[in-house]
Amino acid sequence: MSDPLRIGVVGVGYLGRIHAKIYSQMPEVELVGVADIDRDTAEEVSRLYDCPGYTDPCTLIGKADAVSIAVPTSVHRQVALPYLDAGVHMLLEKPIAPTVAEAESIVAAAEGRGLVLLIGHLERFNAGIMKLAERVSDPRFIESHRLGTFVERATDVDVVTDLMIHDIDIVLSLVKSEITYVSAVGSPVLTDHIDIANARLEFANNTVANVTASRVSMKKFRRIRVFGSHSYQALNFIDQQIDIVSKTEPAPGQLYPGLKSEQLKIEPRPPLDAELEHFVATVRGGGRPLVDGWDGIKALQVAEQVQRKINTSPGIH
Repeated sequence: MSDPLRIGVVGVGYLGRIHAKIYSQMPEVELVGVADIDRDTAEEVSRLYDCPGYTDPCTLIGKADAVSIAVPTSVHRQVALPYLDAGVHMLLEKPIAPTVAEAESIVAAAEGRGLVLLIGHLERFNAGIMKLAERVSDPRFIESHRLGTFVERATDVDVVTDLMIHDIDIVLSLVKSEITYVSAVGSPVLTDHIDIANARLEFANNTVANVTASRVSMKKFRRIRVFGSHSYQALNFIDQQIDIVSKTEPAPGQLYPGLKSEQLKIEPRPPLDAELEHFVATVRGGGRPLVDGWDGIKALQVAEQVQRKINTSPGIH
C-alpha cells in the first residue's frame, strides 16, 4: 500500500474548512495542517480535524505534497506562487485570479514544474453536469439561471465573479467553438457591485448562450437548459436530475413528429467530494485535471468581457 498523500489547506473560512473535513476523512490522505491568517479560525479547524494549525500561509511548504487554496481571490497569486515554486500540486479555488495577467503567471509556474493545477469550478463536478457533458454533442442554444438569496459572504466582488463564472465555465466546456460576441447588462441592488446580471455569448459555430446570475433573489433557483437539433435537456443543479424532451416519429395519419419527455435519473452526490477525489486521483496518477489552469483563464477572460460590457452600459451606477 502506498503512503498517504500529504495535503494541507490554506484558508479555512467557509469553504476551506469543508475541504479540511473531507480530506480528514479520506483514507489515502494525511491532512498535514491548515493555515489561516485568523489565529482563532486556524486553531478551531485544527482542533476539529486533529491536525496542526498555522497563521502563516506558507508554513505548509515542505510539509505537504499538495494543497487546497481557498483564500480571497485578490491574494491568489501571492499565496499560490511560493507553493508552485516549491513543487506542490494545487487545487486553487475559482476564479483563478483577479486578472488574466496574474492567472497566466500562476499557470506558467505550475506548467514549469509539471504540477497538477486544478481550478475549483465546483459545478463541473455536479453529477448532473457530468452526465449532461457526456450527452451533449452539438448544442445550438443554452440558457442558464443561477439565482440565490443575498448573503454577506463574497460581497467584495460582483455577481459575475461570484456566481456567473460557474455557468460561463460550463458553457465553454459544452461549446467547442470560439466566442465571437458578448453583450451584457447588470445592476447593483444591495451592494456597490453588480448584484444581478445577464450575458449573451455568441460563438463562431452560431451557438448562443444566455446566462443570468443574481444574488438578490427571493429563493434559490439553479437550472441550465440545452437545446440541440432534435432534443432539449434541462438540468436542475440542486437535485442533479435531467429532464429530456425529444422528437418522435409522426403518429399514423399525422403530418408532424411528436414529442416525448423523460427524466434521466442520476445518483446525486456532493460535488465537492467528487472534486477532491478527482484532485487526489490526478495528483497520484498524473494527467490533466478536469478543469485545468487554462480553463480557469478562459472563464476569467469571458467574465472580464461581461464586466466591461456592463460597466460601459449607461445607467448602472
